[in-house]
Amino acid sequence: MRRYHRPDLVLLGAILALLGIGFIMVYSSSAVRGYIQFDDPYHFLKAESIWVSLGLLAMLVSYRVDLQMLRRFAKPALYIAIVLLVAVKVPGLGRRVNGADRWIGLGPLSIQPSEVIKLSMVLVMAHLLALNPHKIQSFRKGVLPVLGLMGLIAGLIMLQPDLGTTLVIAATTFFMLIAAGAKTSHILGLGGSGLGLVVAAIAAAPYRMRRIFAFLDPWADPLGNGYQTIQALLALGPGGLFGLGLGQSRQKFLYLPENHTDFIFAMIGEELGFVGATLVVMLFFLFAWRGFRVAMRSEDVFSGLLAVGLTAMISIQAMINMGVVSGVLPVTGITLPFISYGGTSLVFTMLGVGVLLRISREIR
Repeated sequence: MRRYHRPDLVLLGAILALLGIGFIMVYSSSAVRGYIQFDDPYHFLKAESIWVSLGLLAMLVSYRVDLQMLRRFAKPALYIAIVLLVAVKVPGLGRRVNGADRWIGLGPLSIQPSEVIKLSMVLVMAHLLALNPHKIQSFRKGVLPVLGLMGLIAGLIMLQPDLGTTLVIAATTFFMLIAAGAKTSHILGLGGSGLGLVVAAIAAAPYRMRRIFAFLDPWADPLGNGYQTIQALLALGPGGLFGLGLGQSRQKFLYLPENHTDFIFAMIGEELGFVGATLVVMLFFLFAWRGFRVAMRSEDVFSGLLAVGLTAMISIQAMINMGVVSGVLPVTGITLPFISYGGTSLVFTMLGVGVLLRISREIR
């Protein structure tokens, strides 16, 4: 009989701390934009209040769901998510924003299917890898089915196009295959092939090549492709050790685009300084440590692989986002988990951490 214990309270504390920082920083970074666009400095805060509430509710619901029941619904959830991914290209349903078809419009609301697919993909991959754990040593029987699933999902997401989310999905799959016990030769081969595909995807799209050149030298095009990187660095630099103070950002006066979404980490660095930015980084490290700890201590193969996938997915996305903002990586359009303003992303991230907390409850 399965015995239940308290969930990992350190993991829960890290999640709630990041969520709290995000809630405060969304208001601080969006007040000016809200006033200019909607004549209401609290516009984005009001919406974020709703999404945070829904996210916490989603976390509580998924925490209460039995893992084996969740496993039975993994495939239907994936099929629904794939249909939604296809639907973004349907005229009248899909909404194009900044040249990308990543949203489905439902009246005043928008759903981002890529957030749905990430969570359902991790569930299905954990299920597939746990069915016959010994098959993972065979490339054809163990590794190839997982790669086929990843390839289908990645292909649909690249049609939007969305290279950032594709990289998160590929890296998460990589971590799950390692955790499942795939051969080192297979892992190295996949790593090399994946790198080649990324290079090909960048070379095939002129705008991605321009982003690479802007990453290497943003000052060569300061008003074009290098603009976001430069403005993010102009936010991080003046922040110094302790920051300009909460609410005292200069870049939020419409200098830095997406300052409450993709580039909110720059606002943290500007207003809370190196200390505040480091705190956020350390909280994500704490989240990753406790999440992988839950995976290693799990006695069930499915639960352990699911914990690896959920932890890797969120941690990798956070690492990419903070790398982009600090100029270490080229610009990609992905948010900072728990912190960036957003609806679908936050709710489905909280659904995932609810499952992770459930797994932590079932270990000794």
